[in-house]
Amino acid sequence: MTILLLALIVFAFVMIVIEDVVHVNKAKSTLFIGTLVWILAFIFPEQIIHEGSVQEKLNENLLEIATLWLFLMAAMTYVAYLNQKGLITQLVYRVLPDQITQRKLMLLMAMLALFFSSLADNITASLIMLSLLASLNLEKKDLLKFATLLVFAVNSGGVALITGDVTTLMIFLADKVEILDLFLLIPPAIIGVAVLALCLMSGSNQEFQLPRFRRPISGRDKVIGALFLLTILTTLSFSTLYQIPPLLTFLFGLSVMFLVHQILHKKDDDRPNILEYIRDIEFDTLLFFLGVLLLVGMLKELSVLDHLPELYNVLPIAMANYIVGLLSALVDNVPLTAAILKSGVAMNKAQWLGLTYATGVGGSILIIGSAAGVIAMSKMKELTFLSYMRFIHWLLVAYTSGYVCVLLAGSLLS
Repeated sequence: MTILLLALIVFAFVMIVIEDVVHVNKAKSTLFIGTLVWILAFIFPEQIIHEGSVQEKLNENLLEIATLWLFLMAAMTYVAYLNQKGLITQLVYRVLPDQITQRKLMLLMAMLALFFSSLADNITASLIMLSLLASLNLEKKDLLKFATLLVFAVNSGGVALITGDVTTLMIFLADKVEILDLFLLIPPAIIGVAVLALCLMSGSNQEFQLPRFRRPISGRDKVIGALFLLTILTTLSFSTLYQIPPLLTFLFGLSVMFLVHQILHKKDDDRPNILEYIRDIEFDTLLFFLGVLLLVGMLKELSVLDHLPELYNVLPIAMANYIVGLLSALVDNVPLTAAILKSGVAMNKAQWLGLTYATGVGGSILIIGSAAGVIAMSKMKELTFLSYMRFIHWLLVAYTSGYVCVLLAGSLLS
């Protein structure tokens, strides 16, 4: 039964890869197989779950899924409103010049994605940067380059902050590194993104005319935009100071937005219903996300990762951490990190920093390896598993460059 379930999970990921060939929406195939493997677990529990009941394991996974799913829904609702009002693109276009070379634009957007994802979560940063990218009306080949760079930059942005990446927080809470130690990851993250930008820039130095949709931004929309920023900052600060789950604070911020919008429009006869923006969410993205998380949850329950710590017995720790980063492109980085933390592998601070960077950025190697990649693939029909694979050699160069810089930075702790 374990072999059957593993085969089904592999088949699910193959269906993602060949979506353009079989013309079956990836949200449909992943949700079908993701639920099927859990149904089989209920039918044959003694052959799959070794500790506890299947119901307990499913509940644990559903709690994690619901947290991410609801957070994504809240963020997408906020972004849907801001996109329809053109607030994000208006602000960016007022900063950028009318004409800019494509190389400079690529570098600017990469740094913007890296900076924003270090302040907000990867999901929110991905949604905003992809919305901005969609407004540029790029040719397909250039659109794919920009999207690939943004996915890598978003994943790189949060590795140095405990609020920016879950695995960074896990390693910090386990007392493996300190806050100041994590700041050493900032230069490697920037260098990795810059290297990928330079690799993708070849043959793209023509002048680019930015589309202009300048129009006045209403005071009401500015208030909603300020609430969005305040929600992000409050989510980060409350999570750090009071350990309040980010989902709870973000949903609270969304409810405040609903109420403030009603107050701002209370005198309008044709007052728009802001709840309608929930319908603007692309539920393909949410269903795909749900299916993938169900599959990853089953991988965790099948104890596929139990043998991972043996990697550290046969390879140098620096190389083992590097490979774990590559594995995070196939398996969620949270169970990967948890498996290593629980195994008791002995590492110094520099080596833990290497693992932090590897698990945070390594998922960028494949489009299905991170939340940013999954969202990008769901929202952009041009971006598929295979089209993203065209840049895998440059992604490996960028990931390796950043990782080497982490090793050099870690030597400062010795």
